[in-house]
Amino acid sequence: MSDSTLEDALLECETLFYRTDSLVRVVLSGRRRNMQTPYERIDMRPIALKDGLHIQVSHSDGRQMTTKNYKPQEAPFSELIRSGYANVLLELTDSSLSLRITKKGEPLIHREQSQREQVLAHDRSKERLLDPSDPFLIAVGISDASGKVKPSKTDKYLQVEEFLRLLVPTLTSALAAGHIEQPTEEDPLSIVDLGCGHAYLTFAAHQYLHSQGLPVRVIGIDIRSSARDRNNEIARQLGISHSIDFRAEEIADTTLKGADVAIALHACDTATDDAIAWAINSDARLALIAPCCHHDIQAQMNEIPEPWTLITRNGIMKERLGDLLTDALRMQIMKLNGYRVEAIEFIGGEHTPRNLMIRAVKTGAQPDPSEEGKYQEMLSLWKVKPALASLVSR
Repeated sequence: MSDSTLEDALLECETLFYRTDSLVRVVLSGRRRNMQTPYERIDMRPIALKDGLHIQVSHSDGRQMTTKNYKPQEAPFSELIRSGYANVLLELTDSSLSLRITKKGEPLIHREQSQREQVLAHDRSKERLLDPSDPFLIAVGISDASGKVKPSKTDKYLQVEEFLRLLVPTLTSALAAGHIEQPTEEDPLSIVDLGCGHAYLTFAAHQYLHSQGLPVRVIGIDIRSSARDRNNEIARQLGISHSIDFRAEEIADTTLKGADVAIALHACDTATDDAIAWAINSDARLALIAPCCHHDIQAQMNEIPEPWTLITRNGIMKERLGDLLTDALRMQIMKLNGYRVEAIEFIGGEHTPRNLMIRAVKTGAQPDPSEEGKYQEMLSLWKVKPALASLVSR
């Protein structure tokens, strides 16, 4: 497609943006190839102030959220959508438009008709995807019998919410780009939760996507038979056993052969590697992995190249560097296997210290030959062997 076609798509976004009587929100995310965005993500929405309607623009630098209000005609929307973002989502009261710009600069647009409410309150509370009184939240123990989130489960509730906020637009983009086939009742979207535990996320993904009219088939994998039995009983009580079930299996030895989407939330240590390896070896089209305790590479960090001893002589800093090395190597292995990969923050650090998310979409694109060299150079420099490398059949 020509540049003018992309410009036409951007102009259509501008036209929708200035429909302030029906604009609900705008999200800019992702990064175009060879471009650097000013912030990781930008959120915009209309708000009502004393002197009239304004556009609230919010962005995060990874540590704090910054918000600024503009009069609609002064909002820098035109500039921001041309500043390197790969994804533009506009939601209106009666429709939505999702634009993804490919590596070649081509626009892929997905439009849908849907109903939303425009909320103009300046300090509105964050709209929740999951109603705390949903029967599944009560059944899994996040909410109490009266439908209120238990104080001890607030962080877990927020983690699941934020996971869904990442899953939904990522899934929408993958479907629009053709990386995942459009699901049907006969061939539903298949999702596997690897290391599902109490299945908070497993049930949440099933219930939310089902509520959005998306045919889904969800499977939870956990080594414990007690978790399998408990979760299958909850599914039976909720009347959803036909589209969700649980298995007591090791991730590395699961009998499940494939799925469109693989998710794993804080699978401990090399269980994260097992989850990523399963996704790669099973050709999962989308993977959302939140890693946990990274002991594998940390235990191998014995011969520290200079001048990195400046960092590693401090125990806590060595541990954090080990975390970063582990996840950087995991991401590079996925990239070498045809995935477009990025690391993002999926929830604020005040809710969990393990707040990094690896998001990967299988595009099948061949990586630049230099990427293999970078990977081998990193292994040689640190004299480490990632557990994941021995699990992937590439």
